[in-house]
Amino acid sequence: MTNLPWQKSTHSESGSACVYIATPAAGTILLRESDDPETILTTGPRQLAALICTFGIGQGKSHSYD
Repeated sequence: MTNLPWQKSTHSESGSACVYIATPAAGTILLRESDDPETILTTGPRQLAALICTFGIGQGKSHSYD
């Protein structure tokens, strides 16, 4: 999985507290954190949308995750 095109979150600040995302297949989203890049979480679009809503990220913006 190290050859995946990981993208840094635009909400991550400079330094070591960065979240990265990759999409190796349709409907699959991988997340990792810069402090522990070997730990990778696998999720889907709806689950990630629920997590984002829980933390209130992007409030006031309309998004579709289907």
